[in-house]
Amino acid sequence: MVKLTIAHETWPLAGSFAISRGAKTTAEVLTVTLEDEGGAVGRGECVPYARYGESVPAVMQALEAARSTIEAGLTRDQVPDVIGPYAGRNALDCALWDLEAKRTGTPAWQLAGLAQPGPLETAYTLGIDTPEVMAEAAAKNAERPLLKLKMGASDGRDAERLRAIRASVPDMRLIIDANEGWSPQALPGLLEVCAEIDVALVEQPLPADNDGLLAEIDRPIPVCADESAHDAAGLHKVVGKYDVVNIKLDKTGGLTNALHFAEAARAEGLDLFTGCMVATSLAMAPAMLVAGLSSFVDLDGPLLLAEDRDPAIRFDGSLMHPAPPELWG
Repeated sequence: MVKLTIAHETWPLAGSFAISRGAKTTAEVLTVTLEDEGGAVGRGECVPYARYGESVPAVMQALEAARSTIEAGLTRDQVPDVIGPYAGRNALDCALWDLEAKRTGTPAWQLAGLAQPGPLETAYTLGIDTPEVMAEAAAKNAERPLLKLKMGASDGRDAERLRAIRASVPDMRLIIDANEGWSPQALPGLLEVCAEIDVALVEQPLPADNDGLLAEIDRPIPVCADESAHDAAGLHKVVGKYDVVNIKLDKTGGLTNALHFAEAARAEGLDLFTGCMVATSLAMAPAMLVAGLSSFVDLDGPLLLAEDRDPAIRFDGSLMHPAPPELWG
């Protein structure tokens, strides 16, 4: 038997953060806490995402409806059977991993059969703004090894943004995230600009339901599926269109399915990108286990917050250190 606690938390951002679908000033997260009869406590965090038809109240309701089943005890493999929303599955799954680690005194990485995590370099994300503002922001972060640039604005100035940013940071490694904001008509030209300025990766340039063109054109740089790729069951939809898949625990429904997805994607010859929603270190900690398998890492959610949890993951610039066990795992 375990005791379940569900909490909605609001974490202010350090500033406004804009993508192609809008801007926000807070991170709205849900935490699941499981405490067993011996006093061991496991925690998980998720971000319900409107793009996937989720909301904080709906995910809380789904977790509450499953309370009796959860408190009676369940395995990680049973989580999809009791929770519908994938964000809710994520928080519960990660809480179960953490609870087992705390009960047994065995680190989560060891329970998962993975190598011990070490420090990782994460991308640092810049939200959409004017070309001038984004170029200035890039220059202010020139010491970071990798910038992720949000694109997909409706003003048609993304090529101008890209060239302005590259001029401000000529040697910076860059990845682009259009968040489904480019059109099939604009795509070839924008990919050529990305190749021209030596972008390392373009993430989700087209809408997930209108990305067939990617299978028909030459891709001068690697293209990553985000909204088009949720878990291993949908992998067949992206093979041939994309070179990389972005694995986010809120999309896969937790660490358990994220690891399954990573294995299946690599078997298809796809490279891995570990991403995140804007959230605290509690959400990043389990994602770091997947990040250790990935060529691209974007776990900068805590860096965008005004403050993080205590204890938290320690960041030295863009270098993130393994999560302290008191936080998770």
